[in-house]
Parts: sequence; C-alpha cells; structure tokens
Amino acid sequence: MFALRGTQRRGDAVRATIEVHTGKKAGANMVQATGWDAVYQTRITHGWLPYAVWAMLGVGLVALAAAQIAAGKRRNVVKQAVAALVCACTGGAITWFISDGIVLFGVELGWEVIGAAAGGFFLAGAFIAAAVMTRGWKRVLAIAMVPLTVLGAGLRINAIYGEFQTVGSLVDYSPYPPLDSVHVSRATVSVAQWNAQVRSGSVRPETEGKLFSATIPATRSGFRARHAVVWLPPAALAAHPPVLPVLVMLSGQPGSPTRFFSASNAVAVLTRYAREHNGLAPIVVSPDQNTGMMTNSLCADTTKVGKAQTYLTQDVPDWIRATLPASVDATDWVIGGFSQGATCSTQLAPNFPTVYGNVLAVDSELAPTAGSRQSMISDYFGGDEAAYDRQVPVNAIKAHAPSRQVMILGAGARDHTSLANVVTIGKAAREAGWTVHMVKATGSGHDWHAVNATFAVALPWLCDRMGLGATPAAFEDYAHDHAQKVEVLQ
Repeated sequence: MFALRGTQRRGDAVRATIEVHTGKKAGANMVQATGWDAVYQTRITHGWLPYAVWAMLGVGLVALAAAQIAAGKRRNVVKQAVAALVCACTGGAITWFISDGIVLFGVELGWEVIGAAAGGFFLAGAFIAAAVMTRGWKRVLAIAMVPLTVLGAGLRINAIYGEFQTVGSLVDYSPYPPLDSVHVSRATVSVAQWNAQVRSGSVRPETEGKLFSATIPATRSGFRARHAVVWLPPAALAAHPPVLPVLVMLSGQPGSPTRFFSASNAVAVLTRYAREHNGLAPIVVSPDQNTGMMTNSLCADTTKVGKAQTYLTQDVPDWIRATLPASVDATDWVIGGFSQGATCSTQLAPNFPTVYGNVLAVDSELAPTAGSRQSMISDYFGGDEAAYDRQVPVNAIKAHAPSRQVMILGAGARDHTSLANVVTIGKAAREAGWTVHMVKATGSGHDWHAVNATFAVALPWLCDRMGLGATPAAFEDYAHDHAQKVEVLQ
C-alpha cells in the first residue's frame, strides 16, 4: 500500500525540508513537508485527529438520543443505554480475563486499558442497539458510528501505550535522511580535549543532534535486517569529533528500528544533555533485531529467523566502530530497549560482556518468548534445550559471574509482571557482582511512558559515569529530579 518502508522518499511530488529540532513533546526529528509527508507526520496520540474522532462519537451519541426523545421514543433510548451497559460490563470483563486472568499477551494490560476497552464496548453496544431500533438517517448514523467507535477506542488505547505517535508510524514510515548524506569522521580527540576546544572557541558544535537511517551490513551473520536508525549528537557531527559512548537501543515486538525514536522521549533527553555538555552525548543506534514487524527472532542464532545474536553482537558493533566516532571500550557501550527489546538486552549483555558493559532495559521478560518453551526449543533451536537455556537472562548472568557490568532495570508501576521480573533479574545480577539500579515508573504500565520515565533518569547518570559530564553522583540523586515519575527500588 505504501512503498515507504525503510526508505527516504525523493521526487518532484514530495519536497521535504528536514529540520531537526526538539520540543517538550518531540521524540524524533520533525519534518516540515508537503504532500503525503504532512499526512504521515499527523499526531495520533494527541492533537486534532484523536480529539476530532472522540468529539464526533460524542455528537453522534447525543444526536441519536435527542432525535429519538423528540420522536417520543424515550423507552428505546433507555433500552439502548441498558444494552450499552451490558456490553461495557461484558467487554470489560473479557478484557480483564485475557489480561489479568490468563495473561494472554504475556503482560497485564492495566486498568486504564481495560477501562478504555469497556468504554469502546459501551459505545458500540449503544450504536448497534440504535441501528436495530431506528430507521432512516438515524440508522445510517448509528451504523456509521460503529467503525468510528473502533477507531476511537484504538486511538485511546494507543495513547495510553504511546506506541504509535504518528500516522506514518503505523506503516513504519521513516522521514530520516540516509547517513551517507553527511560526512561523519572517526574520533580524533578525547572528551577532555574537545571540552578545552569548545571553551577556547576553536570549536563550535552544532546546536542539535540529527537522526539518520542507515544500512548495517550483516557481514558475518547474513541476518536480513531492516534499516537502522542512528542519532548523532552535535559533537559527532564535527569535523574532528571526540570519542563517544554508544547506546544500542531496541524497540519491542511488534516494532521496528524507527519505533524507539518515534515512540520515546530519547531525543529530547539526549538533546537536553548535549546542550548542557558542549554538544556531548552518546551515539544512539537502533538496529533491527527481528527482520519484520511481527517476527520475533528471540535475539538468538536460530534456525527459524537467522543469526540475530551474531548480528547484534558482531555486525552491529563492528559497523559502529568502523563508521562512527565511537569508543571501543565495553564500559562505554550500553544495550537496552523496551519489552522484547529489553529481554534481548538482558540476555545479550551478560553473554557478551566484552561488547556491552551496560544494560538499560524496561519491562523485560524473564526469558525470550515466542510461544511455549517446548515449541521454541523445537522451532528455533532444533530441539537443543541447552541452546535456549543459555538465552535466559538469569542463566546467562550466572554463567558469566562474577561481572562488573552495570544494569538499570525499569518497569511501569501498573505492570506487575514486569515489576516482578525486574526484581528477579536484578537480584541475580547483584549476586553476580553487577551494579544494579531498579526503577518503578509511577502511573505507567507496560508502555512507552515507562520507557520515558526510566530513560530520563538513567541517561544523565550513564553519561556522567561514562565520562561525558561531571563525576557521577548517586543514582538516587538523579532519580530525585524525577520523583513524581519514578521510584527507585532497593
């Protein structure tokens, strides 16, 4: 339907001027564009589109009720209200059962999502009942309101999760220019030398970092990865950049490399840090760990999806070190992500401590999951149970103990399953010698709001710890600045 996946559109029909800027609500480069690009940039978590849909639903409901009352059909309106309440209770109960009862999706959806679903069932029940009981334009209106109800409920649930921020994110549209459109040099100076040059005025860094799409060759793995997305801080765009730390961040599944930047507050937090530190911030790379939106590679080398582990631990790091002004020290490298991407980071870092010295994971699972344990062992590992067990984070941590690595784990306060996982993985890491910090994001569930709260605390602490800023204070001091959004767990 849209020939845009992983590409940068060119041509006379669309002339987009890419202007990198970050506001309080920005999570990625914003694009001023004409034609279809403006449509793709339409916000769907807030702004005119969701509010317009919800307003039309309200107007439709009131119009139907008023028209029937005016025609002396008050009893029908009461019947429709009863039908709506029955649908809301039934739909809410079913949603709760599959969420908390049998945990069908592997995580609890949370009461806010359950409430949104119940609200959708309420409206659907009211409009369906109205369609049955009315005639003429009222029936047409009631029928038209049913798909609009589905859209409205979907928009509300998406806003709760913060998953799809724009129309373009629904089709994995990437507005970022290719990395090879700019010249990026390897590092030539230290951070101390860079700071001295900025203070003397001999170097004036860019005011903003920039996002790019990039192809990371699967030289060793042969993994069929989609295009990666790379954020370069102002210092990395200089003619003679300093040595910079690296964050390799993974989206959840379903997801894509663009999702980490489009759904999170990462660029805003990174930009804020860079402005306060002479343009210094980590290089952030979001590679593809799954090959497709609905595919789960388990971030392992498997017979089913391919060598995702080799790609993420050899091909991606090799390309970053060869292409960007990146540190070669594992203590300057972080791997992290959300949900399935978080699980990947907690299994890969302990298994490859000489590549990734730090973990930043939000809403991780206890083990890579794509079906039952037995089916994964059979379908992904050819029946090799030990190969699967090596991917389980607590097993990997114990197998490589002791370790001096660092792990920051976060979870939404309403995501009880992930909170329990944080404690289990964090305890195992501490017992193995890791430095571990655990964060509970207040008011959040298994969603990107939990990512945003955790990232806002963890990023400055990690940057200072990796030598970009002042001597790091206690992690709790950084969390104190965000006390209304996070709580540090002991």
